[in-house]
Amino acid sequence: MSEFKSYRFGPFLVDRRSACLRREGVNVPLRPKSFDVLVYLTQHPGRLIPKAELIENVWQNLNVTPNSLVQCIKEIRQALQDDAQAIIETVSKRGYLFASPVTAINGDELSSNAPAATDADEHRALPLPDRPSIAVLPFDNMSGDPDQDYFADGISEDLITGLSRVRWLFVIARNSTFVYKGRAVDVRQVASQLGVRYVLEGSVRRAGQRLRVSAQLIDAVTGGHHWAEQYDRELGDIFAIQDEITSSVVASIQPRLLAAEGVRAFSRSSGDLGAWELVARAQTHVWRLTRSDNEAAVEALNRAAEAYPDYAPARSLLGFCLVFAAHNGWIERDQGLQAARPHIVRAIALDDCDPWAQIALGYGSMMERRTEESIAAFRRAVSLNPSSAAAHCYLSHGLAFSGQCCEAIAHGNEAIRLSPLDPDTAMFLGGVTVANYLAGRYAEAFETSEQLLRLRPGFHGAQRLRCASLAQMGRVEEAKQSLAAVRLDQPQLSIDWIRSSVPYQTPELMERFLEGMRKAGLT
Repeated sequence: MSEFKSYRFGPFLVDRRSACLRREGVNVPLRPKSFDVLVYLTQHPGRLIPKAELIENVWQNLNVTPNSLVQCIKEIRQALQDDAQAIIETVSKRGYLFASPVTAINGDELSSNAPAATDADEHRALPLPDRPSIAVLPFDNMSGDPDQDYFADGISEDLITGLSRVRWLFVIARNSTFVYKGRAVDVRQVASQLGVRYVLEGSVRRAGQRLRVSAQLIDAVTGGHHWAEQYDRELGDIFAIQDEITSSVVASIQPRLLAAEGVRAFSRSSGDLGAWELVARAQTHVWRLTRSDNEAAVEALNRAAEAYPDYAPARSLLGFCLVFAAHNGWIERDQGLQAARPHIVRAIALDDCDPWAQIALGYGSMMERRTEESIAAFRRAVSLNPSSAAAHCYLSHGLAFSGQCCEAIAHGNEAIRLSPLDPDTAMFLGGVTVANYLAGRYAEAFETSEQLLRLRPGFHGAQRLRCASLAQMGRVEEAKQSLAAVRLDQPQLSIDWIRSSVPYQTPELMERFLEGMRKAGLT
């Protein structure tokens, strides 16, 4: 049947079975939509295909600009090294023609028809894709017991699956990385052959009833180590152990990758940044939770959205930052929510499986007190990437502001467990603090607000919770002193401002918080 066919032209194979482009057996990085465009072109060789037809069949009911198609064609030509347009011809104002002869291949013929790798292939360098890219090498079985290979392979395979849920990350498929199993390899050479910047490698060792899994994340271009961890476990339910370690590794390396990409972006001139670099630069500001950093993030993301209007990560993070600014009083509430809404809607339309788009949708809905919609979006973010500490964090916030305190604390703690050294840990503590306060655990709310403020001293939300908690604990003079300090930086703070801008979801919950603020002296 046609849906199982792949396509070969020249040295290239469009492998639909594994959704990747290969050149003589070596993966060539392509974004999913660019791959889909290439598939459609190879299905119709020698025919002029109008741009409208390509957009309709690749994006289907999604409304995108012609620039999206142009960017895909540009990326495909780069991957094919087709600068002269010998393979894909542009017919001015009409469309594209795939000029190379194409052979259709059934799925079960792929293995037998695949050419053997040559020495030249071993040393061919592939270009890096336009987003962070990673290869998970097969974990080494250090136990000396061949029966433990299945566990080491399972860890590697689950890590590939888990990382593939991170929408902004390009992950090399299992079949390409497992060719290195059992081989002593140079990480830089492997990264060059696979066209990736980052490599995750590790080992598994068993001694009696003890199991040790080690992993490290390496920047193969610079040779720098961004993260390393060791997991010691008692043998029990082997699949539960495998799931726990996989989830922890995936959650831990996401913020490390974002931080590393942010540093790379800041090392380049602002006029030389692509869509991803602008998002990475903005993300570095987002974590800091200050007004000036939020403004810098919004500026970078506006540039990304203007230059790359169909780039979902820029849209979702821009929508989130505008809502966050409204929540914190850095911009007027209605202005911020109104500006954020079209970016969030567009992000969802472009990629409704992106957890960050769902987080932005949930946050906007929470600010508008559409509780069920908000929590549903946050839950979908968690289901899309259960290893996302950020998704658990904002589900914690949504549940806390709606008074579901026990579950809110559980998800906040899960975020901390998944990524204990995350630069966004202050926000993980935020939902827990709100939940503790609304549950009447004022001492615990005070303690977590103190932890949060040690991480982000200027964060207004935590300062307000600290004031209210102190007042409810009977430490009214301290609460009044704390409020006076807060109002130096937030002069507009009042009971009316809190009613308008802080998203407690019911009047009863709002009054519970305002009770503490009134005791602290707020009017």
